[in-house]
Amino acid sequence: MEAVNIIALSMGAAWASGINLYATVFMLGYMGLTGNIALPEELQILSDPLVMTAAGFMYCVEFFADKIPGVDSGWDSLHTFIRIPAGAMLAAGAVGDVTPAVELSAALLGGSLAAGSHATKAGSRLLINTSPEPVTNWGASIGEDLLVIGGLWTALNHPVLFIIGLIAFIALMIWLLPRLWRLLKALFRRVGSWLGLCEPPLPPSPSPPPPPVVHKDDTAPPDSR
Repeated sequence: MEAVNIIALSMGAAWASGINLYATVFMLGYMGLTGNIALPEELQILSDPLVMTAAGFMYCVEFFADKIPGVDSGWDSLHTFIRIPAGAMLAAGAVGDVTPAVELSAALLGGSLAAGSHATKAGSRLLINTSPEPVTNWGASIGEDLLVIGGLWTALNHPVLFIIGLIAFIALMIWLLPRLWRLLKALFRRVGSWLGLCEPPLPPSPSPPPPPVVHKDDTAPPDSR
C-alpha cells in the first residue's frame, strides 16, 4: 500500500495543481503542519509558514480573479507557465528519496497530468465565458475549488478510490479535449470574422443533383440498319 499512497499523492498533487495551484500548495502545507499527513522530505517546505502565507494570499487573489469573466481566461493563460512546471515539481517531490530515473519519470507524468487538467479547465472556461451571465462562471469556479479540496482529501485518505477516479478523469479528458479544441477554433474563427481579422467561414456548397435515371426500353424494336 505504500506504493499506492505515493502514486496517489504524487499524481493527486500534479492533477490538482493544473486546476488550482495555490489551493493545492496551501492544503498540502496545512495538512503537513497539523500532522494529518507525513509529507516527504522534499515537500516539507510546503508547511513553512512563509510558503503557506504566500500560497494563501495568492489563493485569495485567484478566488476573485477566477470569477470575473474574461479575467479568468487571462489568468489561466498566464498560469500556463506556472501550473504545469509546479505540477511536475510537486509530483517529483512527492515520490520521496528515490533514484533520479523514478523522480524524472514522476516529473514527466506529473507535468503531463497538470497540463491536461489545466487545458481542460482553461478550455471549459473560455466556452463558459461566451455566456453573458456570471452565474455559470461563479459556479464553475467554486466547483473547481471544491473538486481540488475533495480530490486531495481522497488521495490522502482513500488512495485506491482516488486512483480509480483519476483514471476515469483521464479517460474523460482524452474524450473531451479534442471536442473543446474544435469548439474553440470555431469560436475564434467567428470572433476573428467579426473583427475583420479572418475571412468568415464559407457556407457549405450545395451538392449537385443526382443524374437522371434513364430506363432502357427493352420492348423497342432493334435498329433495322
